[in-house]
Amino acid sequence: MNNEELFKNIISHSKEYGFIFPSSEIYDGLSAVYDYGSYGAELKNNIRTYWWKAMVQLHENIVGLDSAIFMHPTIWKASGHVDAFNDPLIDNKDSKKRYRADNLIEDYIGKQEDKIEKEVEKAKKRFAEKFDEALYRTTNPRITEIKTNIDTVHGRYKKAMEDSNWADLYQLIVDLEIVCPISGTKNWTEVRQFNLMFSTSMGAMEETSNQLYLRPETAQGIFVNFLNVQKTTRMKIPFGIAQTGKAFRNEIVARQFIFRMREFEQMEMQFFVQPGTELKWYEAWKEKRLAWHHSLGFPKESYRFHDHTKLAHYANAACDIEFQFPFGFKELEGIHSRTDFDLKSHEKFSGKKLQYFDPELNSSYVPFVVETSVGLDRMFLAVMSRALQQEKLEDGTTRDVLKLPAFLAPVKCAVLPLTKKDGLSEKALDIFNKLKLSMYCQYDEKDSIGKRYRRQDAIGTPYCITIDHQTLEDNTVTIRDRDTMTQERISVDQVERIVLEKADIVSALKKL
Repeated sequence: MNNEELFKNIISHSKEYGFIFPSSEIYDGLSAVYDYGSYGAELKNNIRTYWWKAMVQLHENIVGLDSAIFMHPTIWKASGHVDAFNDPLIDNKDSKKRYRADNLIEDYIGKQEDKIEKEVEKAKKRFAEKFDEALYRTTNPRITEIKTNIDTVHGRYKKAMEDSNWADLYQLIVDLEIVCPISGTKNWTEVRQFNLMFSTSMGAMEETSNQLYLRPETAQGIFVNFLNVQKTTRMKIPFGIAQTGKAFRNEIVARQFIFRMREFEQMEMQFFVQPGTELKWYEAWKEKRLAWHHSLGFPKESYRFHDHTKLAHYANAACDIEFQFPFGFKELEGIHSRTDFDLKSHEKFSGKKLQYFDPELNSSYVPFVVETSVGLDRMFLAVMSRALQQEKLEDGTTRDVLKLPAFLAPVKCAVLPLTKKDGLSEKALDIFNKLKLSMYCQYDEKDSIGKRYRRQDAIGTPYCITIDHQTLEDNTVTIRDRDTMTQERISVDQVERIVLEKADIVSALKKL
């Protein structure tokens, strides 16, 4: 199936098997807001747990925090969100659809880069073992022409974004003859800014209430608690503070299922370092975070680094780890060297010192910060994108199988009596009740054993344990592997050990 069909299949599979539902569906839904179903909640929680344990439990110098969603409104003035948290938007007059102008240009650049890769792939097939890829990329006239175009567009785009020159950004879209994906026309409005924060109020009476914002990121809760955490945990620099939690952005262009939502969850870590060492730590965390993504076992070519064209007002270096979703390479995780902007700004607006006394230097300073920030919902979509497969079997039938990393699977094993009769259900329930103490497992006795296998394949269960009449005789069961569909006979006493060896999160953490 092609990428468009795969993406549609992910959306339909997610709903059919209880991973993700449109929010408020019986009221015709709410745009770009989703609910996680029974299996989705388990998978999401397993991804969050794996991140948390890898980030906090495996690092002696990183601790956790859970800050409030509501925070003092001046925090968002200090952070720059009130004045600078804007997207450049553009409308197509024919389709009436609104787009982020920067996304349109980045998509154009991405398509040009794809053209280069297609040229290289064709040449590989043509020249086989004689092919010198590095030489071809630098000498082929078609590729050098595309590269020159990319560099020109990139330069104009970077300057327009850095200068916040929306007229130049609009002109670039016109010059590139970018069309609306819906109408296919180039009938664009001017580019304009739009602030992304949701506002609300706190107080019993509207006239006396304070205006608040739903937090657009979790990082500021870490910065304003920097000294509280440092003093109570007695941490020495360099050290990090990690947090997961909901964030809210009034995205006008919310699209691509759960990739871009108005209510989403972040997994962030702010690493506080000595001034002057931040770029060294920035490079170190780039490699650490990419290694974490690779530990999930998906193809390494599914990931790439992308340096930011326009640096945020707080950063002196920034990049994204991009993932190859069905709709192309897109941001999965951001890694930023935030300098000392946040802590110094909160010092200024609060009037409180946010400095660290370094006993080795015998002096105080405002630390610099390196941030890693990954969207949990995007991680969920990335995992589903690589895990969902449609396989053709030897008998000519097909199966939808979710080949999740076993430690992330919502259900670790399913206990299935061959029939309900002859005491098989009772024996199966006895096994199930013992296993559920150490893992999330499922008991199912409805329908044929073949249909039950298919259901478990579709939700990603690594193992199925089948109890039959032989089980009553010798206390053995059949264990079926999800990926290979091979079956073997093992003792009931071996089931827990075998499943946990593959499906327990500890085994995954040991490989990091």
